[in-house]
Amino acid sequence: MNHSIHQAPEFTETDFIRISRLVYDQCGIHLHNGKKELVKARLGKRIRKGRFGSFREYYDYVVNEKTGEELIHLLDSISTNFTQFFRENHHFDYLKNHLLPQIKDRAGYNQKKFRIWSAGCSSGEEPYTIAITLLESLTPASDWNLKILATDISTRVLNDAQSGIYLKEKIQTLPPGLMKKYFLRGENQWRNYVKVKPPVKSIVTFQRLNLMEPFSFSEPFDCIFCRNVMIYFDKKTREALVNRFYDNLEKEGFLFIGHSESLTGIDNPFQYVKPATYKK
Repeated sequence: MNHSIHQAPEFTETDFIRISRLVYDQCGIHLHNGKKELVKARLGKRIRKGRFGSFREYYDYVVNEKTGEELIHLLDSISTNFTQFFRENHHFDYLKNHLLPQIKDRAGYNQKKFRIWSAGCSSGEEPYTIAITLLESLTPASDWNLKILATDISTRVLNDAQSGIYLKEKIQTLPPGLMKKYFLRGENQWRNYVKVKPPVKSIVTFQRLNLMEPFSFSEPFDCIFCRNVMIYFDKKTREALVNRFYDNLEKEGFLFIGHSESLTGIDNPFQYVKPATYKK
C-alpha cells in the first residue's frame, strides 16, 4: 500500500530560510533554527489542505496571492498562543492596588475614564481578566468610561476571543465568587463550557493589528499590556516597538511585559518600576 501521498513534502533549509524571512518581514517574529520542525509541522497542515506539491510551491502561492488571505493563515499557523485567566497575576495585583487607586484620586467628576491596550491578546483571557479587575475595583462601574482595546495578528484566535466561550477548566484558577459573577455556565452540549457575561464583554473591543505596521490611536492609553509577545522579536524590532508604546501612553502611563522579558539593553525612555513593570 502506498502511503507517500499522505506524507508532507520535504522541507529544505532553503524553504525554512525563505519562510523565516517572510515571517520576520511581515510581523517581526524571529524564527531560529530550533523552530524548524514546528514550522514544518504547522505549515504541513496548510500544504495538505491546499494540496500543494512542495513547500516551495506553497511559498510562491503565498507571496503572489493578491488578497493576502493565505499569508494571514500562514502567520496564524506560526504564532504560538498560550494564555490563561489571571496569568502572571502580579500585574493584575499591581493594577488593582497601585494604578487604579491613583486613577481614582486623579479622576474629577467628569473625567472618570480609563483606557487599556492588550497587545497580543491571543484568545482573549488577558483582556477579559483586565476587564474583571477594572469592574471589581472601579465601583460603581456605571460611573466610569472604561475601554480595553485587544489586538492580535491572528484572526483565528481573535474569533475565539470574541465569542467569549471557554472550556470550564480554563477558569478553575479563579476565586469562586468571580466565576459566578462574571461567567455563565453552559448547559447540555455546552456543559463543559463557560461564557463571559455581557458587562465584561462590553468594555473590550477586539481588532486585528500587526505590531510591525504603523499604529496610532485617537487618544493615549493609561496602560499597555504586551506580555510574552516580544520574546519572538529580535532586539531591533523590540526597541522600535517599545518606543512606539511609549509614544502611545499617557503621562505616567504603565507598560507591563512578560516576566521572562526585560527592557535591559534596549534603548528606551521608560522608568523601571519592578520586574516586567515600567512607567512613562
